[in-house]
Amino acid sequence: MRAEQQLRTFLKIFESFPGDRPITKFLPEFFKKNKQMGSTDRRVASRLLYNYFRIGKALLNKSIEERLFIAEFLCNSVDNPFLHHFRADLNEKIQLPFDEKLAFLQEHEGLVLKEVFPFYKHFSEGIDESKFLSSFFFQPDLFIRVKSESLAMVLKTLQESSIGYKQIEELTIALPNGTNLNALFPEISFLIKPYEVQDLSSQHTLSYFKPNPYEYWWDACAASGGKSLLLFSEQPNIKLLVSDIRESVLNNLDERFIAAGLRTYQKKIIDLTKNADPELHHYEFDGIILDAPCSGSGTWGRTPEMISQFEDFKIQGFQNLQKIIAANAIKYLKPGKPLIYITCSVFREENEEVIHYLVSEHNMKLESLELIKGYDKKADTMFVARLIL
Repeated sequence: MRAEQQLRTFLKIFESFPGDRPITKFLPEFFKKNKQMGSTDRRVASRLLYNYFRIGKALLNKSIEERLFIAEFLCNSVDNPFLHHFRADLNEKIQLPFDEKLAFLQEHEGLVLKEVFPFYKHFSEGIDESKFLSSFFFQPDLFIRVKSESLAMVLKTLQESSIGYKQIEELTIALPNGTNLNALFPEISFLIKPYEVQDLSSQHTLSYFKPNPYEYWWDACAASGGKSLLLFSEQPNIKLLVSDIRESVLNNLDERFIAAGLRTYQKKIIDLTKNADPELHHYEFDGIILDAPCSGSGTWGRTPEMISQFEDFKIQGFQNLQKIIAANAIKYLKPGKPLIYITCSVFREENEEVIHYLVSEHNMKLESLELIKGYDKKADTMFVARLIL
């Protein structure tokens, strides 16, 4: 039967999955090698794999198949032919509210919610444990930040499509994850892209930047350049240096900047685990954005395989790295100017404890901080702090 074939395919994929790679990189390679799989087969296989990993480290005493069926039950709310075939008793209850499904599994299957994400003892202050852990069973939304001059066109296009969307803020729109934006807005039609894909919580960090015209800012761990583009949207006249340890990342960043209309900036390959004087000996900045390398634990709703791949001891390693990078970066900050420290982590060691270190060991003044709770908005959870030297 079809459901049994789908299970066999899932098990084949699961056994092939190396365990230390992102699903987003692994699955396209697997499908390329298995071209006999149709679009429906690929879609179902992807869903099953993602949902399986959403159960994290819970119910490890059960078989792979039983964990998959329970994950499918928690992650879906409409009649599920796959689940009906293997666990009709669960499928009968699939439309129940999530909390009732959770209670049922706790009583009858031995599910312990804390075991899904067993790193909860490291949570930053203010996280609602139950809400955060439950959020893993709901796929996060896709968020876009629309340019003001393109808003009417973007809204008209969305209204004419069959895609459900929600306008969160004037220029921020939530879409179902997996929405094909390129089909909706063919990029070849635009000299400047009318939107940026950027998580809701990431967009919120802009309120901490507060740049002034013609200031010189440094995006110290630029990655794909999202924070630089936020800065540019607030102050188009800003002077900007972007750096990263990875040359390939900086090369890819060029295309995104050009599409966004950002043309004037400097790039440097800088390893901030070392003294940056050879690259920055005479530089002084009016503001530094440090979107620090981190566990990424606030984004694992998008990459649930990371829960199974992660171990507690790695948190200390990230904290050590963050302290070194921050200490090396602030040497180039003008007195009285801000460091914007950002992580997409939910761990206090990467968040509050690093801020305490910067205040106590480097005489920085904490102006404001926030744990950005994305878990109840189908968004990432992030941390941001504004410190003054």
